[in-house]
Amino acid sequence: MKIIMQLDELSCPSCLQKIEAGVSQLGGVNTTKVLFNASKVKVDFDDSQIDKEKIIDTISNLGYEVKGVKIK
Repeated sequence: MKIIMQLDELSCPSCLQKIEAGVSQLGGVNTTKVLFNASKVKVDFDDSQIDKEKIIDTISNLGYEVKGVKIK
């Protein structure tokens, strides 16, 4: 399953690394890609191992507000 999340504006390249590292370490996450200029995060994950709420919570706990979610 894939999820695309719109975040508040990302202010620095280290945000990209922080989010990718934090989400990628979660069990069940296959890939994490941050689109810095668009302030979006794309995550491909196995929904039998992790749910989208856990991914959203992780990003929130890293200090970023998720403004919108699209599931593919």
